[in-house]
Amino acid sequence: MTPVVSGFSKLSKTDKIKWLVEHYFNNDQNTIAILIKYWNSDNALQQLHDEFTENTISNYYLPFSIAPNFLINNKQYTIPMTIEESSVVAAASKAAKFWQTRGGFHTEVISTTKVGQVHFIYPGSYEKLQQFFNLIKPNLLSSVSHLTKNMEKRGGGVLEIELKDKTTEIDNYYQLHCTFETVDAMGANFINSCLEQFAKTITTEAKEYSNFFDNEKNIEVVMSILSNYVPQCLVKASVSCAIKDLPSTPFLSSQQYAEKFVRAVRIAEVEPYRAVTHNKGIMNGIDAVVLATGNDFRAIEAGAHAYAARNGKYTSLTHAEIEDDTFFFSIEIPLALGTVGGLTSLHPLVKLSLQLLKKPNAKKLMEITAVAGLAQNFGAINSLITTGIQQGHMKMHLMNILNQFKATETEKKQLINYFKTNTVTHSEVVAQIEKLRA
Repeated sequence: MTPVVSGFSKLSKTDKIKWLVEHYFNNDQNTIAILIKYWNSDNALQQLHDEFTENTISNYYLPFSIAPNFLINNKQYTIPMTIEESSVVAAASKAAKFWQTRGGFHTEVISTTKVGQVHFIYPGSYEKLQQFFNLIKPNLLSSVSHLTKNMEKRGGGVLEIELKDKTTEIDNYYQLHCTFETVDAMGANFINSCLEQFAKTITTEAKEYSNFFDNEKNIEVVMSILSNYVPQCLVKASVSCAIKDLPSTPFLSSQQYAEKFVRAVRIAEVEPYRAVTHNKGIMNGIDAVVLATGNDFRAIEAGAHAYAARNGKYTSLTHAEIEDDTFFFSIEIPLALGTVGGLTSLHPLVKLSLQLLKKPNAKKLMEITAVAGLAQNFGAINSLITTGIQQGHMKMHLMNILNQFKATETEKKQLINYFKTNTVTHSEVVAQIEKLRA
């Protein structure tokens, strides 16, 4: 049984590894070697990475790739993508090149409003609470002036505070529902600091008004926290072209391609089992850009999937239609992103990513990221309705299988050439490796 350890965070990195290997890896020296192998030889850079989080013992690398040829609002972009899944970057790049000669991608930021809430319990009457809230609302706003001063200079700040009655869901449960504009910052720390100050102010004011109102002094704040559901922080990206300019094959005319594409998206709109995988493909592109630019991909994922279910049924984030002789394909998605704060000024590759994107503000990054998701979805559906998803995916996965079996450079060249005209499956790759080695 592994002993309980105290003061682990205070141990040196070497001692943390020593404890880990002793109790979980049977003192295996190879484990130590692997962990140390991924340390950066630049001590200052390694220390920077160590201090990003707690109990760091090594670095975990992901491929840092680029997808060129994106024409967005008539400007050319090369998009950074951090992702390990084979075929994602290739599919996005292929889609970008296809649409580059068909007008490119068009984007629009609809809104950039973010949300946070103070959740509290109050046992008195709603009418008295509403009166109390109306009286102290100016004080709530003034209580965060020291926090909002700099944000307001940049055009942001607190937009609104509303009192919401949620007693039909939980007895005596109310909210301060607050909206914010954080401009180019992700804004999590700013929003949470404001919310915690609102919570202090409302409880302090309740005591001041306790002689006037019966139960305001009994306000119990449960928690104060931002929401990653941001349905008003929205961006739209779209492409369109004449149907005759869509792909055609001996088996599928451009008109048939358009109709089949629209049906495929329609299935994702009505069938949740398909919609989840459909949207996962979209997030392949979006998460890769979010991660490369130092943003919070977990928050983006949660908000996107919640938005996909906003009408009570989980559905597609993209939409396709045919009007007259024109094909339209678009995405509307909430993306609360930032280009200042967090890792944006600390992580060298994040800084490089933002430079590559021409130092975008938050709105521009929302647009670029939405385009990556739309391009990825176009690539996936294109494969599904033509060759099938496995042909391209498995060819990209071929190298992973070859590396798994420690194929030599000569073996790789021979097998890559073989699978140019043969279907890639795991069993067939293994069979061909064994045949070569025999």
